[in-house]
Amino acid sequence: MTTIHPKVILGFDMETDIGSWTPFYEGLVHGTPRILEVLSKHGLRATFFFVGEAARLHPEMVHMVTQAGHEVGCHTLYHETIGDEIIPIPGIRPVLPEECFHRIEVAADAVQQVLGKKVTSFRAPRLWGSTAMVNALEDLGFTADASYPMFFYKDRVIPYHPSRSDWTAEGDMKIMEIPNFADMTIQSQDPHGRDRDAWPIFRTENALALVRHVDHMLKFYADKKLPPVLCFYMHPWEFHKMPEGLIHFGEGAVLPDPFIIKNCGRVAVQELDNFITLLKERGAEFATAGDMADWEV
Repeated sequence: MTTIHPKVILGFDMETDIGSWTPFYEGLVHGTPRILEVLSKHGLRATFFFVGEAARLHPEMVHMVTQAGHEVGCHTLYHETIGDEIIPIPGIRPVLPEECFHRIEVAADAVQQVLGKKVTSFRAPRLWGSTAMVNALEDLGFTADASYPMFFYKDRVIPYHPSRSDWTAEGDMKIMEIPNFADMTIQSQDPHGRDRDAWPIFRTENALALVRHVDHMLKFYADKKLPPVLCFYMHPWEFHKMPEGLIHFGEGAVLPDPFIIKNCGRVAVQELDNFITLLKERGAEFATAGDMADWEV
């Protein structure tokens, strides 16, 4: 199926505040309703990838999302590194490949116990997936995985069925792998290509800055005669003001880099609204990750 208009997946990773750096869920509780309000205004559906712990501690948020008509997916159990490490993070080690199946099984069960039905879409924290992870997802009956970091692996720019022996290569698995948006037209100055990754430009600059990269990629897809599929990741904590300075808990504290928390809250809400408007002006058709399971080029 060749589509003229870009197909857009908005994915929200339902995790602790500032990702792995705190144990708090203030953003989940206060940011999620703001996201849902914007999505309702525009009449579109999105996918909310819940960490298993978040679903257990805040089942009301799972129900709020489903009652609004959105898809609920899984985002591991505790926002752990489930796949291959791209950039080392102090104190955080990937789970062993042989642990992937059970870890995802437990995480999915935690979400499903609250949701009341099977979850079939997944996204790995930090987009760090692996062959072992995708094989586990396939065997557990997941139909869509939105983990592929286009900025890093580069080769896959549209959804594809991966290989059992290499999740970054095309194969004959049933699960659909969905690459995450990156501007592959720019010359990267980062050894890992992270400057091609558009997050979190929509709030640190503005929605128009992000859409400039979208326009680059729309031309890229048109030139290559490929159907444009744009998958974005955001987080509920971005839509609730995050504390500045040292964040203390347990026996220590963390100090997030300024860009991580810049303009979280009111600005992010407005820029999400603006971003969707700009995408609609470009003829965007919005879909969930699960909708892509039956997608064909």
